[in-house]
Amino acid sequence: MSGEAIHYDLVIIGTGSGNSILDGRFAGWKTAIVEKGVFGGTCLNVGCIPTKMFVHTADIAATPAKSSLFGVDETLDGVRWTDVRDRIFGRIDPIAAGGREYRISHEDNAGVTVHEGEGRFVGHKELRVTYSDGREPVTITADKFVLAAGGRAVAPDVPGLDEVPYYTSDTVMRLDELPSRMVILGSGFIAAEFAHVFASFGVEVTMIARSGALLRAEDADISERFTELASGRFDVRLHRKTLRARKTGTGVALDLEGPEGAETVEAGVLLVATGRKPNSDLLDVAATGVSTLDSGHVVADEYQETSVEGIYALGDMSSTYELKHVANHESRVVQHNLLNPEDRIAADHRFVPHAVFSSPQIASVGLTEAQAADRGIRFVTSKQDYAGIAYGWALEDTSGFAKLLADPATGQLLGAHIIGPQAPTVIQPLIQAMSFGLDARSMARGQYWIHPAMPELIENALLNLELD
Repeated sequence: MSGEAIHYDLVIIGTGSGNSILDGRFAGWKTAIVEKGVFGGTCLNVGCIPTKMFVHTADIAATPAKSSLFGVDETLDGVRWTDVRDRIFGRIDPIAAGGREYRISHEDNAGVTVHEGEGRFVGHKELRVTYSDGREPVTITADKFVLAAGGRAVAPDVPGLDEVPYYTSDTVMRLDELPSRMVILGSGFIAAEFAHVFASFGVEVTMIARSGALLRAEDADISERFTELASGRFDVRLHRKTLRARKTGTGVALDLEGPEGAETVEAGVLLVATGRKPNSDLLDVAATGVSTLDSGHVVADEYQETSVEGIYALGDMSSTYELKHVANHESRVVQHNLLNPEDRIAADHRFVPHAVFSSPQIASVGLTEAQAADRGIRFVTSKQDYAGIAYGWALEDTSGFAKLLADPATGQLLGAHIIGPQAPTVIQPLIQAMSFGLDARSMARGQYWIHPAMPELIENALLNLELD
């Protein structure tokens, strides 16, 4: 380490949601941003935004396969993969570059210094930055830090995996060409979304799951239905142990052990979608005294402050939800608390929704039935099929449903789970009701529901609840 440390009032590590903290109210602060990669974080560059642009394109590609149900005969003439890819990243990459340019050169950022390199704590509130361009490393200190460096894809401990070419969600969207076959190692939401995308584009997809179901974190009824539907569309291998990975002349092979013994799957492309982990280890947050969970997530209190006074954390660094809307909420909390240390506000994580943009789509908020039972909470449930509402008839949907959990005494909603068309949009009124304490009876009968729109799914599910 060379040279005297540069001291700042505030240092923000990461340019995802953390980048939105600095505005005109920090004009009098001496601030710095540290970023080792591209600006914009996971969501913009390798996460929710590009994946959903691929998903919508996949939905269009999948339409002809279902059109005959409606008396319309359509065919898919082809998928111009590079055109699909380049349309998406042709929009995203300039946004990332523009975010960088804004922070570096815009006149509104006169008080902000951008350090492009990898930061690592070497002492209490002491960060060493190794520059990407090879310049001499610098040490920076600050009164306050915001840890917003996100996370990264991780691979399981499979013998031979480090010796074969494989992709993760960070890299698979930049493929140069579509393979004829793809093996996806994983059974969570990342695996489910990419299975839909590539299968819709004509790729033969095999999904490998250790457990007996896909999307196990969802309510059991949702997971069971999705597993059933996915098994009719993809080659789904459940209860599989991956013994080893091998390179072949045409791609990769996975040797598996399943209920019927040994088996091997081969494909041109292997996508490893077994989860992500926080970048707290790369920052070596322990060197500055910050505590982490066994999962690597930084421990933060209700104010998003870590175990070290003046060091805040947000987003995938500290949140086990690992969702962009949570990171955005937490960044607003951190921003307020930095500016108003005597009047801090707490983050609200009571009703955090999530969605899976596969086919069918899934959305969820609150407790699953198993969680409610484990906690000894009294509840009633109801279901409403898409097939039971007029718009569901229009869609010829025979598999989707909404499931609600509610307190039978008060009618307060405890959880909501939807699988079917536009589930992430349809669930929003339920998130609102839970957030503002609107009970099921009042919600169902205290307003008009447009007929025959899709929200009638929610109206009927509410009316189906058997309340005291």
